[in-house]
Amino acid sequence: MKKYYLQIYRHTLSLNDDDTWVDVRTLEIHPDVAYKLAELGIIEISSGHIPAAQVQRIRKLMRLRRGLGVNVPGAAIILDLLDKIELLQEEIERLKRR
Repeated sequence: MKKYYLQIYRHTLSLNDDDTWVDVRTLEIHPDVAYKLAELGIIEISSGHIPAAQVQRIRKLMRLRRGLGVNVPGAAIILDLLDKIELLQEEIERLKRR
């Protein structure tokens, strides 16, 4: 009888580390899903790896899909809008500190 071992990876990388890339096979999604997201322009894949900063983006997208039943293009739009809101909030905070 063959024995199989389950490996579970959870990435807790700094979002500011632009040089860190994560192997697509270690994500919480099937690699084919990651490649489909790349085809849609939602994430970037290079040689089977994605930038570490995009791992959190995938998690948010999958939460929108599972939790709210939003389709992938809709979830991508929501993510872009959330990113813009975050930038605007940072700008408001910066202006308040003046």
